[in-house]
Amino acid sequence: MFHVKPDTLPADLAQRLDRFAEILTRWNSRINLVSPRDLPHLWDRHIADSLQLASLIPPGIRLADLGSGGGFPGLIIAIATDADVTLIESDQRKAAFLREAARAAGARVTVLARRIEDVDIAPVHIVTARALAALPQLLEWSSRLLAPDGFCLFLKGRNVDDELTSAAADWHMAVSRLPSRTNADGTILKLGEITRARHSERATGP
Repeated sequence: MFHVKPDTLPADLAQRLDRFAEILTRWNSRINLVSPRDLPHLWDRHIADSLQLASLIPPGIRLADLGSGGGFPGLIIAIATDADVTLIESDQRKAAFLREAARAAGARVTVLARRIEDVDIAPVHIVTARALAALPQLLEWSSRLLAPDGFCLFLKGRNVDDELTSAAADWHMAVSRLPSRTNADGTILKLGEITRARHSERATGP
């Protein structure tokens, strides 16, 4: 499994992630960013899980992260790469946390404290999400934010097969599946060429 500790990363990246972790720990006593029982496992359970996406991000792209919450995976990606990241989080308190954490970690982000369906931004190359919603809903949100050649990266759990089957009823897409390096039951979904299915009209009799 993929385990991350500060002393296994480049020094600058480790320092920036450590500042992020310190701020999250402080804020978590006021708002629910992660489960309190997860705090001792913050690096492996949350930071490493998000950090594994960094190697899948091409240089210099624009990225939107849906339901950013505690910064996973979008803020971690912004800390670890040069991507221009937009974090979308409707909860005003969590949005305030994201702004403070991004400043402390030196991450280039834009934080939008709005509902995903109300966001109006220029098309992005990549949309990411983690532990937010089932795949059909994620595709509904993502499809209008993506550039024509864009793709989605979603961190999914053991129900990924059911979610793909459900999504296939209304969406066509090219699916790549990568095993999670942090969760034996986890999958990274890379979804491209996303289009809404055109259902044939049911024939009607005389």
